[in-house]
Amino acid sequence: MRTVVVTNPPRADADAVDALAGYGVATVHEAMGRTGYLGPSIRPVHLGARIAGTAVTVLSWPGDNLMIHVAVEQCRPGDVLVVATTSPSTDGMFGELFATALQYRGVRGLVIDAGVRDVAELHAMGFPVWSAAVSAQGTVKATPGAVNVPVTIGGQVIRPGDVVLADDDGVVRVARESAAETVRAARAREEKEAATRAAFQRGELGLDRYGLRDRLAGMGIRYVDHADYAGADYAGADYAGADYAGGGEA
Repeated sequence: MRTVVVTNPPRADADAVDALAGYGVATVHEAMGRTGYLGPSIRPVHLGARIAGTAVTVLSWPGDNLMIHVAVEQCRPGDVLVVATTSPSTDGMFGELFATALQYRGVRGLVIDAGVRDVAELHAMGFPVWSAAVSAQGTVKATPGAVNVPVTIGGQVIRPGDVVLADDDGVVRVARESAAETVRAARAREEKEAATRAAFQRGELGLDRYGLRDRLAGMGIRYVDHADYAGADYAGADYAGADYAGGGEA
């Protein structure tokens, strides 16, 4: 690992970032073809926040928060601090004092593939955090790492300046070059979902709206009256080995 601090990386367009903040993580993830999601292990410390910002990235050694201190200086209003470690860690690398420094600089939140602490204080401050763990375990400031280099969380590569969108469903990354295009795709998906919601409110079934009814027979699904199902032809039938194909919208 090169121990560097990269200054002034390109950032996604601010208007596109703010527009993405209006859409949920699930919507943006689906709009991008189900890509960019950091996975279920990165969860909000408190529910109810939704943020979007440009990534300032940190690569630290486990149990060592030296490079977070270094990264604070590189943060601008509208950024989100994104922290990864060189190997798995659940130590409490971030707390209320870091959040105070970041709030002063206009940082919108933290995403960290490690632990955080001072949870009550973070909540009282209204500083949003998504983390892999909550832990009181302390850390040291001893080992150099890197700031504003690509990092990987949940199999997703996050580069400095990429868009990070986070809410109660988790975190998704949008490449900085694709931010405006993703806004358009998310808007189209939201309009589609609004039409589907209205149809469901009128009583339409997903079986019909998604064209699933004609596929059921091909999957081997049969409609059987209870009286017939209770008869000799179906009682005791073993479906445990039947093939199953799932998928579709929720």
